[in-house]
Amino acid sequence: MKNIITLFALAICLINCKAQQIYPLNTFYKNAPNYSYMKDLDNLLPPYIGIYKANYDGNEITLYITKEDKVLNDRITRQFYRDALRVKYIVKKISTGIILQDTQNIINTKNRILSIGTNILDNNSIALIYSGTNCGIGYGRITLKKISNTQINWSYYPDSRLLSDGDCPGNPDIKIYLPDTENLVFTKQ
Repeated sequence: MKNIITLFALAICLINCKAQQIYPLNTFYKNAPNYSYMKDLDNLLPPYIGIYKANYDGNEITLYITKEDKVLNDRITRQFYRDALRVKYIVKKISTGIILQDTQNIINTKNRILSIGTNILDNNSIALIYSGTNCGIGYGRITLKKISNTQINWSYYPDSRLLSDGDCPGNPDIKIYLPDTENLVFTKQ
């Protein structure tokens, strides 16, 4: 009798369990069930992986671009997984060699740059969201476009945020060090 109950419970579990549904990378999350996986089925992200450098406004910017599989995205109405590019960076003053900002070892959401999809109408350019520095200053979008096997094009569009006294406690550094420009060419190292 105990075996029959166990088999019955197992059968009920198997009937109610659904395999995670996999969709193409650019599927709009609201068009997929909760906890779906938007997978890079066409391998659009790997060509961007690597270390890239550029100079801008007296600074040397080094981008460290990696691919992460199955990154959990937690929205108010839905949770889903997506393959994504993560960008970490170092900004160094060329004249002094002083590092102005380094996000390589930052784990929290500050200074996070994460891809949200590709634009097939624009030669599979990559759309990314930048969470901003302290207090979200610099929050905005970044577009990366592959120029060749060794070069990418960078365009950064920060949203404007005004702070008043007390909006960002602790007197943190709220300077944006990323290159606030369009069509800056980075070269793969």
